[in-house]
Amino acid sequence: MARVKSILTEAKQIERAVTLIHLGARLQVLESETDLSYERLLRLYKEVSGKSPSKGQLPFSTDWFMTWQPNIHASLFLNIHEYLNKAAELDEIDTVIKAYQLYQEQTGAQGLEALLSVTRAWRLVKFVDNGMLTMTKCSKCGGHFVTHPHEIAKHYVCGLCNPPARAGKGSAAGAIRMDVH
Repeated sequence: MARVKSILTEAKQIERAVTLIHLGARLQVLESETDLSYERLLRLYKEVSGKSPSKGQLPFSTDWFMTWQPNIHASLFLNIHEYLNKAAELDEIDTVIKAYQLYQEQTGAQGLEALLSVTRAWRLVKFVDNGMLTMTKCSKCGGHFVTHPHEIAKHYVCGLCNPPARAGKGSAAGAIRMDVH
C-alpha cells in the first residue's frame, strides 16, 4: 500500500509543478515547493513550457512591494491569500496558487495587466511569514495594504487614498486609471 501512496503523492507533486509552470513560476519555486528532483523538474519545465527555465537569482528585496502600483497589486494578492488561508484548508503552496489565479482573474476583469508574477507572489508570502513585510490598515479607506512591519499603523494612508503626484498620468501596463471629473 505504501507504493500506491508514493505514486499518488508523486502524481500530486507533478500536477502542482505543472500548474506552477503554467503560471510562470521560476524553477527555484518548483524546487522549494515539491519533492521532485532537479533533473525531473527541468525535464518537466521544458516539456510543459517548451523552453528552458529562466536563469538567475529570485527577487529578494522587499522594496519592490513598497512602490505605488506594485504595492496595490501585492496588497490585492495578499488580501486574497489571507482570505483563502482562513476560509479553505489548503496546503500553503496551493493557497498561493489559488490566490494568484484569483488575482489574475481580478486584474483581467479590470482590463489591467497583472504586475505581480507568481514567483513574486510566492516570495511576498515568504516575506510576510518571516516578518519582513506585513499588512497595515489604511486610516482613510480601511483597506489592508502591504507595508514594512515598523510602519506607524495609526496614521498609515495607502497609495490609493494618497497617490503620488504623477499617478495615473502614464499609460504604463498595469496602471490604475484615475479619472477625475
